[in-house]
Amino acid sequence: MNTIKTWVAGFSILALSASLNAALNASASGRVNFGKLPSSSAGKPFVEVHIKSNLVSMVARLAEKAEPEVAEALRGLRQVDVNVIGLGEDNRAAVDTRLQAIRTDLESQGWDCLVKVREARNDVAVYVKTNGDEALLGLAVLVVEENQQAVLANLVGDIRPEKISLVAEKFGIDPLKKIGEELKKQSR
Repeated sequence: MNTIKTWVAGFSILALSASLNAALNASASGRVNFGKLPSSSAGKPFVEVHIKSNLVSMVARLAEKAEPEVAEALRGLRQVDVNVIGLGEDNRAAVDTRLQAIRTDLESQGWDCLVKVREARNDVAVYVKTNGDEALLGLAVLVVEENQQAVLANLVGDIRPEKISLVAEKFGIDPLKKIGEELKKQSR
């Protein structure tokens, strides 16, 4: 009987440490859990794009000859997530609440806020998870355009700041294009 208890206790400790390790790796990896995002029942757009490393690698290989610089920037990416939520009266408050929870989570996990702009009913925030002083592990962009839409984007991988606008261009992430252009100006 004691042997069974010992095995059960051992497996329990192993399972607990594995789940804690997975949780720590998720926050250290640059991935953001946006959670369940509230859509509008008023027929507003709701888009979720999740591009995993295998597809990013495929796009990098396809871009290799025509756009070698873009291919190089893409090689470091492991994941790209983009969510676009149309805003209506029925989901605006819930979206605002969810965005605040995401900001709180990012800040508690050691992400740095690079940009924070709030005016009227527009809201922009850009967070980065760094890997030393040369690369980013993750980039999170949260944008709310007044009464129109919310855009949440997360890039995960070995991200070179000078290459962000190239990645944004390739995947059509407009808010990220502006940030990449601004980072490029600052590095000159």
